[in-house]
Amino acid sequence: MAPRSSAPATPRNGWDSSRCAGSTYCTRCPRFLDREGVAVLAEHYQPDDREALAAMYEDVDAHSRTLGVPPKSRADIEAWLDHLTADGWNVLARLDGRVVGHVAVVPADAAEPEFVVFVHQDYQRRGIGTELLKQAIARAAAAGYDALRLTVAAENDAARALFERLGFEVVERLEWECRMRLSCAAPIASQVRRPPADGR
Repeated sequence: MAPRSSAPATPRNGWDSSRCAGSTYCTRCPRFLDREGVAVLAEHYQPDDREALAAMYEDVDAHSRTLGVPPKSRADIEAWLDHLTADGWNVLARLDGRVVGHVAVVPADAAEPEFVVFVHQDYQRRGIGTELLKQAIARAAAAGYDALRLTVAAENDAARALFERLGFEVVERLEWECRMRLSCAAPIASQVRRPPADGR
């Protein structure tokens, strides 16, 4: 990896992080550039974000739905978000003020909670999903969880390969799905933690 420049380039539409001092809450810098060089912000979900998040899920196409999630109808989306926001913690990816991705970890009080991650189809293949996963791993490790778990459709080879690259291991294979686990003691859990404004 090339060393970080002393004067980071300002992305096309975004922030200049050169004067960011960060805070103790920055387990992983919330600012990142996607593969197109566009500034994206990873933020904790707030109640005011509900409409924007529900609207993102309402606009998700059929190809992006897997294992029944996200739900299709607005009422089912609302009920699903009620569960995710009441029982867990959530991080949103925001680009130009629009919610374009979401990772949820539930239940928050489990030693090994499960998570789901989605990126709107218009913003896929830009590294946003990978960054949301790294945010979840860094925050879970910092919070003292033992592990993170997920379920992925058996035929979703691309998603499974991404999870495996990040250190997740298959713990159970079923006909329609694979269950995977990442120990928060794994090397990736410390590697994804980085200081504010670090360009990695």
